[in-house]
Amino acid sequence: MNKFAKFGNGGAARTMVRGLLLTLIAVTVTGIASAQTNTDELKFKGGVGVIPVTGVAANGTVNLNIVRGVPPGAPWRIAGLEAEVGFNGHIQVVGRGLLLASGNGIGTNAGQTVHATLFCGPAATATAHNSAGVALGVNGDFRIDDFLSPQPPTHCDNPVLLIRNVGGVWFAAGLPKL
Repeated sequence: MNKFAKFGNGGAARTMVRGLLLTLIAVTVTGIASAQTNTDELKFKGGVGVIPVTGVAANGTVNLNIVRGVPPGAPWRIAGLEAEVGFNGHIQVVGRGLLLASGNGIGTNAGQTVHATLFCGPAATATAHNSAGVALGVNGDFRIDDFLSPQPPTHCDNPVLLIRNVGGVWFAAGLPKL
């Protein structure tokens, strides 16, 4: 008799199949729980520097690039931005190359300190949630690891992430990672 035939006729095969099924169920449940946790996090990958003017009307009126009620700064550029906001309001932002893109200070950090502001809700009624400020490096790099204040809602509708200075104008915006 084949030694594998004994294995197939006994309870060992049933025990092994049960173990595999339980393992598969555990992995599936863990994956679902992990996916549900991730839906409460916001991620941003990439950024755009501010262009202060969106256009000029025929009568010469300048239209400022105001986002969620926040006025723009001078033209700035950003080489890279990644941000993640956890369901508990913990924010981590890594920015690279946030530098002035105009004027006599072009290519410098202009001695700025920046903070992140997450806006939740429609433009007209959005709520602002701010991090603490950090100084820009000489090359425009910065890192924020903080908790937003006030804590944002568990689900943030229409999220907008702005990088602002102490004076409140915005320099860059994060692009939502879909």
